[in-house]
Amino acid sequence: MIAVNYSTVRTNLKSYCDRATDEGETVIVTRKGEKNVVILSLEDYNRLIRDAANSDYLSMLARARAQLESGKGQVHDLIEEVD
Repeated sequence: MIAVNYSTVRTNLKSYCDRATDEGETVIVTRKGEKNVVILSLEDYNRLIRDAANSDYLSMLARARAQLESGKGQVHDLIEEVD
């Protein structure tokens, strides 16, 4: 992970984009008086989004399991059987 100021990134954008995509580098773009931003490859971005979604799903399953184990589950008959 590297941090680079906005002016340097603007001057060398292709180089920093290549570092993000070819080397897996995360580039933090610092901006004076503004919020910073991050440049990362689409592959890394997709992995982060997938991991976040998986984490949310696993948390939901853990909560459901805890509810079942504490006796808060309910038994229901199937409305329709599926072959």
